[in-house]
Amino acid sequence: MTPLNLPPSPPSEDDAIALPGGVRVPWAVVRFQFARSSGPGGQNVNKVSTKAELWVAVSDIVGLSERAVARLRASAGQRLTRLDELHVASDEHRSQQMNKQEAMDRVRAMLLAAMHEPKKRRKTKPSRGAMQRRLNAKKIRGATKAMRRGGAD
Repeated sequence: MTPLNLPPSPPSEDDAIALPGGVRVPWAVVRFQFARSSGPGGQNVNKVSTKAELWVAVSDIVGLSERAVARLRASAGQRLTRLDELHVASDEHRSQQMNKQEAMDRVRAMLLAAMHEPKKRRKTKPSRGAMQRRLNAKKIRGATKAMRRGGAD
């Protein structure tokens, strides 16, 4: 074989979608499919399959905590299939490679959002002084209105 006709080498394990905290999506579990894009674009749209669709099983994502997986499933909405796979499609760009990168970036953003632990809400109540000021302001406002209607009786 000549160097120009070499089959494409499989991506290395280092090429997986990697995030801080040891969260990674190995290439072995990522599935891509390409189709023709919709919308304007003339002959390019009619001839070239540039739309990129990405599937990855939620259970195959390495390093996510159980709570993060639950947040990912909740935020995925319709992008979660019946087989518990995350499905992301991109047809924003005119090139297949850019759409593929866009789909991976979207998965990366979804994983980062799922990894973010929301702060726990602490119940608060107004101070005694704040409640007293509010009641005093209401009394003053009520007295002003009572004076206005005093002559109309």
